[in-house]
Amino acid sequence: MKTPDTLADRAAAPPDTRRRRPPRRDKLAPYLFVAPFLILFLVFGAYPLIKSIILAFYITSGPRDHVFVGLENFRFLLTDPDFWKAVRNTAVYTFWSLALQIPLGLGLAILLNSRWVKGREFFRLAFFSPNLVGQVFVGVLFSVLFVPQYGLVNRFLHATVGIPLDTRWLSEPSLIMPALILTSLWMYAGMHMVYFLAALQTVERELYEAAQLDGANSWEQFWHVTLPGIRHVLIFVVIISTIGSFQLFELPWVMLGRSPGPDAAGLTIVMYLYINGYVSGDLGYASAVGWTLALGLLVVSLLQLRLSGAWRA
Repeated sequence: MKTPDTLADRAAAPPDTRRRRPPRRDKLAPYLFVAPFLILFLVFGAYPLIKSIILAFYITSGPRDHVFVGLENFRFLLTDPDFWKAVRNTAVYTFWSLALQIPLGLGLAILLNSRWVKGREFFRLAFFSPNLVGQVFVGVLFSVLFVPQYGLVNRFLHATVGIPLDTRWLSEPSLIMPALILTSLWMYAGMHMVYFLAALQTVERELYEAAQLDGANSWEQFWHVTLPGIRHVLIFVVIISTIGSFQLFELPWVMLGRSPGPDAAGLTIVMYLYINGYVSGDLGYASAVGWTLALGLLVVSLLQLRLSGAWRA
């Protein structure tokens, strides 16, 4: 084959269509970029999950002393009255948290999305700011606010509705759950407000104008324009709020003095897991509790998606 020697010959020569192999370092580059994430995920994500599944079939006493028991941990779990006490407490807390936090968050979002409200940015930050601190800080704060006689909660309620000043919110079993629900309402309503604010700003203004031309009042506009427009965000908020409520631990643990409270009135599923795993030392049983909670949350989330019609959307 004759090699072109002149510039004209080189220009007239057909291009070399053979695909050149990239250097070895170019082939390895994508894997090197992903490698840190994969290593961290395997060490801190996959390995603990696999280890917890294995531990769920053992009775343990410390990290090395363990005995295989098969499904005995799950059998004991389903017959333990303390576990079902924790389930009932968590379910009550979850129900009332959703029933109060979501309507309040949505109401605040609608109010602060209105153009006639002055200082909207300040109030948005003010209502969201409790979510910037952790549950431990909030637990310590409200432990002081709920103090009998001198706590601000009792002082305020005594002045407004006349409840006794010596009301013991964190000592009476019947008042512990209302105290936790009110505390979480102060902490999380602002977070829901932010989600709903973002959703409200995506609803087209023309839809409200068309509804007004058709004679729709404010309630009808809310029901037929606002709710359909934020439906997917509402479903999202309900699901993450449910998951977060079922994971409640730090707040009651701090407010009740590192205990489930009198008559285990503040015992939650995660607190039950913690006591059995890190106080009693049975990590195997705690793993069984954790995976039971995970499966329960999966079922509840799928049920919420089914009932909300999100799968048909």
